[in-house]
Amino acid sequence: MNKNTLKNETWVWAIIQNPEKNESFLGQYDETNNIRFIPAFYSKDASVRCINQLKKDESLVYESQAILYEDLVNYTKQNGFLIFFLDDKGKILDKIAPLE
Repeated sequence: MNKNTLKNETWVWAIIQNPEKNESFLGQYDETNNIRFIPAFYSKDASVRCINQLKKDESLVYESQAILYEDLVNYTKQNGFLIFFLDDKGKILDKIAPLE
């Protein structure tokens, strides 16, 4: 799968912080390029393997959850984020700018 094969009804994976307690997406900030993005994954396995490579508040609980691509796009549009699809090592596979 890649960004060219994504459809609104495609299930993708994202990291949720505080699941079931005022949950939100785990966002990341690239200070060098002044970019805010939501890490997303094409598979649950990649999301679980990559979670420890992301910057996060260690006092919070995190879990990988499936989300419809359309819902992720809507969230990022409303909150000023890009979507970066990562592999299991945190390498960027695709960058998507739903702000456009």
